[in-house]
Amino acid sequence: MSHPTWLVPVPRVVPRGRSTPGIVSAILVLVLLAGCGSGGPVPIPPPAEPDWAGDPTGAPPVQVMPEPEPEPEPEPEPEPEVQEEEPVELPSEDPPLPPPDPMLEGWAEATLDRLTLRERVAQLMMPWMLGDFAPDGSPGSDRILEMLDRHGVGGVIVSAGSPTEVAVKLNRLQGRSRIPLLVGADLETGAGFRFRAPVSLPGLVDLGGATDFPPLMAVGATGDPELAYAMGRITAIESRALGVHLPFAPVLDVNNNPDNPVINVRSFGEDPAAVARMGAAFVRGMQEWGVTATGKHFPGHGDTNVDSHVDLPVIRANRPRLDSLELVPFRMAIGVGMGAVMTAHLSMPEITGSPTTPATLSPAVLTSLLRNDLGFDGLIITDALDMQAVDRRFPRGEAAVRAIAAGADLLLMPPDVATAIRAVVAAVEAGRITEERLNGSVLRILRLKQEMGLPAQPRIDVEEVSAKVGIPAHLEVAREIAERSITVLRNERSLLPLRGTRTANVTSLVIRRGNDLMAGRTFTARMRRTYPRLREEVLDRGAPPGSWDQSFQRARQADLVVIQVHLPSAVTPPRELTRLVERLVEARVPHVVVSFGNPYLVREFPSVKGYVLAWGSSEASQAAAARALLGEIPVRGRTPTVIPPLFGIGDGIQLERR
Repeated sequence: MSHPTWLVPVPRVVPRGRSTPGIVSAILVLVLLAGCGSGGPVPIPPPAEPDWAGDPTGAPPVQVMPEPEPEPEPEPEPEPEVQEEEPVELPSEDPPLPPPDPMLEGWAEATLDRLTLRERVAQLMMPWMLGDFAPDGSPGSDRILEMLDRHGVGGVIVSAGSPTEVAVKLNRLQGRSRIPLLVGADLETGAGFRFRAPVSLPGLVDLGGATDFPPLMAVGATGDPELAYAMGRITAIESRALGVHLPFAPVLDVNNNPDNPVINVRSFGEDPAAVARMGAAFVRGMQEWGVTATGKHFPGHGDTNVDSHVDLPVIRANRPRLDSLELVPFRMAIGVGMGAVMTAHLSMPEITGSPTTPATLSPAVLTSLLRNDLGFDGLIITDALDMQAVDRRFPRGEAAVRAIAAGADLLLMPPDVATAIRAVVAAVEAGRITEERLNGSVLRILRLKQEMGLPAQPRIDVEEVSAKVGIPAHLEVAREIAERSITVLRNERSLLPLRGTRTANVTSLVIRRGNDLMAGRTFTARMRRTYPRLREEVLDRGAPPGSWDQSFQRARQADLVVIQVHLPSAVTPPRELTRLVERLVEARVPHVVVSFGNPYLVREFPSVKGYVLAWGSSEASQAAAARALLGEIPVRGRTPTVIPPLFGIGDGIQLERR
């Protein structure tokens, strides 16, 4: 097959101490082209909230963006010819990791021998912290310093901050901790998933940050595992540059339930074999470039219609079904050397024998299935223990004890660290957890720190952040994924690609959550370059019915209506959106709906005349969607999931450049 011009073969590099059976000796990686802009901001949820959390509605429900000053009968101007981009060769890179340091041999075992029982238990704890600026004496600073000074935790999960703030903060903590910290972060769409600077108000100035990729289902829509590898590789490079060792990615769930409110576009798709290929490539990219990939959510969270952030999902799948569906991606990822697995807070009574026991707390899942049957010997990490699927059903200390007894090594975000430590210490002293079992988990954690070279160099060079994070070469890969993922599923009367008539009366409706200030910004700006008279309206999903009616009355006068829907899967689309699309169909107004999120949205208005999937709202995805509609790039994406009863896996109308 032909390869993108920015991919060239380079030798495989394996992190110290890792074997990766079945990996080919050459892999395709990045070569620099001209860059593109950074992605949008990441919302900053508190630790106990799901990342789709609620909808502040302080802004007016409908915002009509002012039209540009009318031009006096402008002369039609030809669109500038789109030039093919010339590849630029990237200088050869240094290996991602230095050779193993012989001085560190035996460090993990020697450290384990010196730790008291309480200190060993504390190594299993990974509390949550923001990556924000927290000066001395502030509540945020006092809280995390207490975790280090008083409790001696083994690591932290860091969320939401600019790259430099995160790097400086982690360096300070590493310098203060007696034992180097293992740092995790939820980086499903790259380091930009959490590490982008906030937007400065009132001007909506994007302050930049790490590379923000489209969601994994967009990668699935490209059908190209090489792009999955490149995304994993860049995620690893930027993570290590910031001081993160455990990026919690990739999602290996097979999203075979269109009503799944929590996975959806976070998955590569619905076909187990395709998800496995993409996931294994992503894992190789991460592991070979210096971090520990963390496949999630074991044994599979794709067939649920309940969000485990708020309740306990139940999957009634037996072992043959798991072997043929949910476990397929995990088996392949383990086979290529994946170093960590994150558990799922869901019930599988056919496996555990109980409808009320989460997999995270079940020895049948973590020990019998994952350790014994799948032969996994890496790090087992719980999903966040403050999620309601666990926290509302078990006392906080008891949940920690049951997770360790079940086979978990690392307790992520225990709601009360002191209570969790006391409970596990008491369980060891009472014989509920053996010292051998405890020491096995502590040794895995310490050996991973040794592998990462943390005993010799726990801190990173902050000067390197700007040289490795969010750089044009990385943004170019995000652009490539976004453009190759755009998928057209409905194109009646061959509306697409658009003609680009500059005098056309175009209306753009942006449907968003009230707090998603960057929704549509990049897309509209690019469309307005072609349609200078474009009029934009912003409708928050909670807008009253009268506002929707007013928007329709204005839109029906347009030559073209583009509806941008920026709603995640966990947010039910408003009924008024369905009615608005239906009224446009009835009025025979040319229109196209672009979903910047949930691909299954089309089930709400199956009569829509134009339907395009952009998969996510990152800046790269918004720019790619606009370019695709305008015919500046070919459309080659194919849906990696069934959208019943309308579309099947592999569907996608292929369009040439205009």
